[in-house]
Amino acid sequence: MNMVNEIQKLKKTKIKILVDEKIKEFEKLGLTKDKVFSEMCFCILTANFTAERGIKIQNEMYNDFSKFSQNKLAKKLKKLGHRFPNTRARYISESQKYKDKLNNLLSMDEQKAREWLIKNIKGLGYKESSHFLRNIGKKNLAIIDFHIIDLLVENKVIERPKTLTKTKYLEIESKLKELAQKLNLNLAELDLYLWYLETNKILK
Repeated sequence: MNMVNEIQKLKKTKIKILVDEKIKEFEKLGLTKDKVFSEMCFCILTANFTAERGIKIQNEMYNDFSKFSQNKLAKKLKKLGHRFPNTRARYISESQKYKDKLNNLLSMDEQKAREWLIKNIKGLGYKESSHFLRNIGKKNLAIIDFHIIDLLVENKVIERPKTLTKTKYLEIESKLKELAQKLNLNLAELDLYLWYLETNKILK
């Protein structure tokens, strides 16, 4: 598969409309404080879990994330079938104190916003922080997981990394920026196209 050609083709189909609509959704989501916190919790939940099941849990627990105690969060996550209910409940509970600060990230430089999240929010590494910031309207951070790595290795954009260190993450992100420029896309748009190529789905 020639990834660049495939994405160029997708840009001429209804997939482009879906991508554009999803980007607008992200921009709107970033303007509502409660939605921003819920979205951060979704990104905490999806680490080593599936996006589809994370979305389902988020929809069930929308108002619970900011109100429930750690114990109640753990019980609800367990009932809803999360793989790591206790750990994720602890991360969400500990992040509740930052709820009112999250909207400040929208006016911050994207790299600085990501570093702040990694430093302050347990459960958010580079991938999850980038995912969260993309989902609230930031457009120039890459969401690098093993689906994306598989695609990039297959297309000889990168060699498969043994581990995804900070240095390696930023190195792959730089390659994705070059690819995005070539396709006249931002990284938020590129991620949705890459995810579609790998899964035939447009999620978030």
